[in-house]
Amino acid sequence: MSDLRTPHAGDDHAPDTDVVSLLMRQHGDIRNLFDEVEATKGDERRNAFRRLVRLLAVHETAEEEVVHPFTRQNLAGGGQVADDRLAEEKAAKETLAALDDLDTDDPKFMPQLLKLRAEVQAHARAEERYEFTHIRRSTDVTHLAAMAKAVKAAEAVAPTRPHPGVESAAANMALGPVAALMDRTKDAVRQAMGKDG
Repeated sequence: MSDLRTPHAGDDHAPDTDVVSLLMRQHGDIRNLFDEVEATKGDERRNAFRRLVRLLAVHETAEEEVVHPFTRQNLAGGGQVADDRLAEEKAAKETLAALDDLDTDDPKFMPQLLKLRAEVQAHARAEERYEFTHIRRSTDVTHLAAMAKAVKAAEAVAPTRPHPGVESAAANMALGPVAALMDRTKDAVRQAMGKDG
């Protein structure tokens, strides 16, 4: 199993011309990575967890930068829908940050991982129900494709793990690895969308 890697949207060679399909596929990849982390031990668990963290960072940051702003501006009641999703993401990030401080062999790791999984799955169901369906109905294929392109571009340039030196080592340590990864992913999304940081 050591040759497994973080799934990338598009690995199945689907055209990814619809942001909703792309994000739904990522939801499936996230579920599979949770399964892999739970089913493995030692180095395999550490590697699977690293891939899960990376995919969560890319996915959630892309949603914050691409999907939720669209929801806020274009859906009836979109402001509240976006605020609710952001609150769910904040709770999951806090759990993820707590997990990041633990070794995957620590007895406290699995209970925290199961908490994170429950939060992430509840959040994904809410997105699919209250956001994704309405996004697809409220815009055209060109806009869906443009949003998908931004998500894919961010994923392609996001680091596989935090690297001291990309930003200062002191800043990386102060932010923590998960926070640093999310910040760099946010920069990548904004660059892909042609926005300044």
